[in-house]
Amino acid sequence: MTDEEQRKTAAAFGPPDLEWLDGDVPRAEGFGDTYFSKAGGLEETRHVFLSGNGLPERFEGRENFTIAEFGFGTGLNFLAAVQALESVANPPELTFISFELHPMTGEQLSRALAAFPELTDWAKKLTAVWAPQPGWTILQLGRARLVLGVGDARALIAELQNVPRVLEQAGSVALQVDAWFLDGFSPAKNPELWDEELLVATANLTAPDGTLATYTSAGWVRRNLQAAGFEIEKVKGYAGKREMVIGRKAALRN
Repeated sequence: MTDEEQRKTAAAFGPPDLEWLDGDVPRAEGFGDTYFSKAGGLEETRHVFLSGNGLPERFEGRENFTIAEFGFGTGLNFLAAVQALESVANPPELTFISFELHPMTGEQLSRALAAFPELTDWAKKLTAVWAPQPGWTILQLGRARLVLGVGDARALIAELQNVPRVLEQAGSVALQVDAWFLDGFSPAKNPELWDEELLVATANLTAPDGTLATYTSAGWVRRNLQAAGFEIEKVKGYAGKREMVIGRKAALRN
């Protein structure tokens, strides 16, 4: 790669421009949206993405479990999943696949995660090895393997469908996602992560009993999820949010 190509790549997938709100809540200026709830980011993650996918209960009795996510952001969802993994008696090996267009710097990550003292030990382990590169990066934290895709999720997910070399190195032979954390920025501000074509690819990678959860209940997002092959329902959202959506891959019909 030439110097000019490296410069363009760095600009395309470089760190986000952040505004820090009260309580050190990071806001992405490019999307006009915050990375986590001002009402309590960790509790929101537990309510929406963990409980919404039946976790940590579904970890029990499994040798391996795969979570995939749109929007790595601060890494909060990943660390909450790692913490939940450690809470079960016989935890499986966890593969956590996440897509991020603009990964934070280590300094930004540390500042954001400092808002969650109970995750301090895991946050330090993550930031100690944090060195994302365009394409695929694999990081190991305890029993959890983070497979981070830096770039446009719409392009990277096509590589996942073919089980790229990076996943073979990570120990995945046949990729089937057990639970999806759909956590892109607001659909109104980041519609690319909620379009039907991407969600069809999502469904194609989902295990027969796989699930999803997302904080949004926007009508067009629900319709796209249904068209992609998910059975969905609206349930109570976190804090002041009236509704969120959970779903399961629809059974094949004869």
